Amino acid sequence: MSSRTPPLLELDKADVRRARSLARKVGKPVVDIANRHTTVSVERATLRLAGLGGADHDRVPWVNHLVDAVRESAGLEHGVTLPVWDALRRGAAPDLLTLAQMASSRSVDFRVPKGKDATAAARHSRTAVARGIRAIDKQRAARDRLVKRHGDPKQRPWIYLIVATGDIYEDIPQAQAAAREGADVIAVIRSTGQSLLDYVPEGATREGYAGTYATQENFRLMRAALDETSKEVGRYIRLTNYASGLCMPEIAALAGMERLDMMLNDSMYGILFRDINPIRTFVDQRFSRQVHARAGIIINTGEDNYLTTSDAVEAAHTVTVSQLLNEYFAKEAGLEDWQLGLGHAFEINPDLPDSFRTELAHALLARTLFPDAPLKWMPPTKHMTGDVFKGNLLDGFFNLVGALTGQGILLVGMMTEAVVTPWISDRDIALQNVRYVLGAAGGLTEDFHPPRDGYIQTRARHVLGEAIDLLQQITDEPGKAPLLEAIADGTFGEMKRPATAGKGLDGVVVRAAGYDNPAITLLETGETR
Repeated sequence: MSSRTPPLLELDKADVRRARSLARKVGKPVVDIANRHTTVSVERATLRLAGLGGADHDRVPWVNHLVDAVRESAGLEHGVTLPVWDALRRGAAPDLLTLAQMASSRSVDFRVPKGKDATAAARHSRTAVARGIRAIDKQRAARDRLVKRHGDPKQRPWIYLIVATGDIYEDIPQAQAAAREGADVIAVIRSTGQSLLDYVPEGATREGYAGTYATQENFRLMRAALDETSKEVGRYIRLTNYASGLCMPEIAALAGMERLDMMLNDSMYGILFRDINPIRTFVDQRFSRQVHARAGIIINTGEDNYLTTSDAVEAAHTVTVSQLLNEYFAKEAGLEDWQLGLGHAFEINPDLPDSFRTELAHALLARTLFPDAPLKWMPPTKHMTGDVFKGNLLDGFFNLVGALTGQGILLVGMMTEAVVTPWISDRDIALQNVRYVLGAAGGLTEDFHPPRDGYIQTRARHVLGEAIDLLQQITDEPGKAPLLEAIADGTFGEMKRPATAGKGLDGVVVRAAGYDNPAITLLETGETR
């Protein structure tokens, strides 16, 4: 998906090159750290790709039991697959599920095999994991066929709408109704707090709070329902969920196997707003993005969240810095431009003079820096007051910026933001607002070219300059990974998150020299067997 929008701002090409060069310099040490570590969630995701699913009677997933048992007896420094397939080869259990069930009672001894035993275990584990990778490939091919059959939405940006009842069986009819009213992307919001669960719940769920649990079965049910609606409305309806939190790699793998189309995926969100350990999250993010690259999934990043805790004018450059870093991390993991739904938001206080012009400058800066990325433009939330009439007007202004600047993904704003969880009628009014603005002003991108030395161009260049200064400041931080120091200092979102603290730190493991993970190998080489 490309917006095909020509650059709308006259930015200094040398400044743009310097910004990207600094982002690479800041990001590479973090990638190096990711390559030296694994996590319990990466290892559990690998077992899921090998076909291990389900949970015990207490709803503890078998992948958790197996990874924990291996870690206790053999360690995870060499990865989970070598000890597991060594045990299977030695006849400890007839299959992976039985082995996990036995491991839950600690009735299996695991070891790190050596020599020929290690070679054989690696070969067998690769065969098993490759089946999961081929399942992801098959789902990507299925998406391509369905898009060809039903077609993409005729307009840009794509209209993105949230469903959040907590009950998957209530989400489904609401999502289908939204698609019939014009939504192109349905996002199923996760239950509050799921990002802090160090396991993936199992089965269809009906008891989520302010959202519905992300589970493989919920993914399957919603994808099947939207496939029916795609056929009905004559365009392919995309499905979004969240690959974030302590189970980021596992949810990414499940999303690939169940053909989700977009995933919210940004380690900084978990670090800053959920206090998840930075190293744990960067390791998990790299693996999850490798899966997303293979699956043809568009990621959505979370820069908009910074503006909920920081001033949207003063902190605008931190959004640009994060976008540049997210671009580097994403491309390093194999994602292409069309998969980069980089986030930004309409969050300036509307009472400020020139607030709309300033929002326009920020949106145009993102659009010009990333011309081939389907940017995800987020609606006003921070300054919504409960006045639904003013809220609907603000959303209309937001939609107009989206039309003027050629955004790729437009999240539908709700006039009842900060009042109630939206009713279906609220969504209908919000969709009317989007349809009117895009229908009446959708072509304005061709006509709108702000003067070179006017307010909008000057503001955008100023923000880019501040972003470059901040990236330079980060590179000057002491230590081998200056980005981790900057995060610890509260540079982003005014949240201080040191690399030696945070939830999930105990799930981080330094890789040994003989570490083996067939999923990573297959994802990096592009091989299928």
